[in-house]
Parts: sequence; C-alpha cells; structure tokens
Amino acid sequence: MKTSTAKPKEASASQLIDARIEELGDWRGATLARVRAIIQQAVPEVVEEWKWRGVPVWSHGGIICTGETYKAVVKLTFAKGASLPDPGRLFNSSLEGNTRRAIDIHEADKIDEKALKALVRAAATLNTQKKSKSA
Repeated sequence: MKTSTAKPKEASASQLIDARIEELGDWRGATLARVRAIIQQAVPEVVEEWKWRGVPVWSHGGIICTGETYKAVVKLTFAKGASLPDPGRLFNSSLEGNTRRAIDIHEADKIDEKALKALVRAAATLNTQKKSKSA
C-alpha cells in the first residue's frame, strides 16, 4: 500500500467562512452571510481570515472586525470600535471597554446597511491612517 507524502490542501479562510455559514443553516448563517457581503461591499480590498480556532475576521491594514456566532446573536466585534464614530448608533455591546466595541445582531433585528458600511469604512481608514503615521 502506498502512502502519500503530499499534505492535504488546507482550506482558505473564505472557504472556512463559507462552510461555517452553511453549517449554521439557520438565521445566524444568513445573518453572517449578509454582514459579510456588506463588509465586502464597503471595503472591496478586505482580507478574510480565520483565527482563534474558528472566528471569521475581516482585515484591511489591521483587523476591522470579527464575526462570531452564538446561540442568540451574531456578534460583530470591531477591534478599534471605541475610536470610531457611530452616528448610526450600531454599537450595542462591549461598550465599557477602552478599545473594542461590538454589535449584537439578534434574529429579528434589521441591519442598517448604510450605517454598517460607513462603520466598516471608518475602521479600515483608521487602520491605514495609523499604519502610515507610524511609517
């Protein structure tokens, strides 16, 4: 019997996120897919990553946000959310921290796409501004 020495091909982060959406198979998967599309529309150059043993992450010059799924919510945690303007008042979780802010999306919640796109763009801009100032 021959054994292969070739390593199995690892799935890309995008493929792993696709699999997570499919695996959820309920409103959480649909919500994660929707916010993913909004993020990609807001920042077409966004990079998808898979970190911390199964957390979708969207980056552009640094982490923009993560997309975690729990039983009752889909949580978008913005790495530098405390530094972002939030005129749409989307942040509704982790408000006490000095750095991060989060948006908990429940099953019946409507997503304010315009406000979310603006928040994602602001996070990407903040990441790239900080990088260019330190260079």
